[in-house]
Amino acid sequence: MQVTNTILMIRPVNFRMNEQTAVNNYFQEDLSIRNDQINKKAQKEFDDFVNTLRDHGVNVIVVDDKKETDTPDSIFPNNWISFHSNGIACVYPMFAENRRKERRADIFDILETHGFRIDNVVDYTAAEEEGVFLEGTGSILKDRVNQKAYCALSERAHEELFIEFCEDFDCFPVIFTANQTVEGERLPIYHTNVMMAMAETFVVICLETIDDKKERKNVVEHIKKDGREIISITEQQMYQFAGNMLQVIGADDQRFMVMSSAAYKSLENSQIEAIKKHCAIIHSPLDTIETCGGGSARCMMAEVFLPKA
Repeated sequence: MQVTNTILMIRPVNFRMNEQTAVNNYFQEDLSIRNDQINKKAQKEFDDFVNTLRDHGVNVIVVDDKKETDTPDSIFPNNWISFHSNGIACVYPMFAENRRKERRADIFDILETHGFRIDNVVDYTAAEEEGVFLEGTGSILKDRVNQKAYCALSERAHEELFIEFCEDFDCFPVIFTANQTVEGERLPIYHTNVMMAMAETFVVICLETIDDKKERKNVVEHIKKDGREIISITEQQMYQFAGNMLQVIGADDQRFMVMSSAAYKSLENSQIEAIKKHCAIIHSPLDTIETCGGGSARCMMAEVFLPKA
């Protein structure tokens, strides 16, 4: 199954611009207000977003971040953890040292109290000692139905570890580089899920970021071969987080494509209609989180595919 109705989200207590991630996340900007005000705005956006999801019947498990860990990016749990239908939880190596403190063993206990079963934990974090990183479903886009995994290589997504992941989870690797223009220079986009979103029957993707024509052709062929419609976005729309979407299941088994309001507003009517042919759309304002965190709706949601206990 490609989509789930259960999402884990971490409510921030120390949200601000993380200087350790800003070195290669070119989406981040600082705001000229105090950090406590930034955190307060982020909490309001977070709470409104959770309520919107729940109003549509999505099962959202909210866990509060811990103040003492001082983890400004804890709001993006999908980078350090993923939960799989075979009862496996994966823990990933993180580029920024202060993001490694986001990893919490109590999350497993919390999910078990919600009736989920975790049989095994696959831990890739030892790769950090070698300076090798793979940041969860930020780096890896899984096509769960066709057993494929897409990855845009970057400082946060190393090829050898991605291939190891694909071997462990019996996935075919689709590897490419996606670039963005930073001060006139083409530089790798930090996470795959900023430029690409995989739903059951379609893919939203910024193809113009894949500069290598062979790589672009290969990605397109894989998507088309598996019967998904390609909905293309521009690089300008990607900067509004139009690639950072996630499909979820809500009430009555209805599918929703979830995105920020900024992402939604950046889309052309034709693109909105193309998505609506497949499923309904949910959007919520995440301006502070996007500006300071350099991530959006998809980054905030860690999908739970675990079996019930």
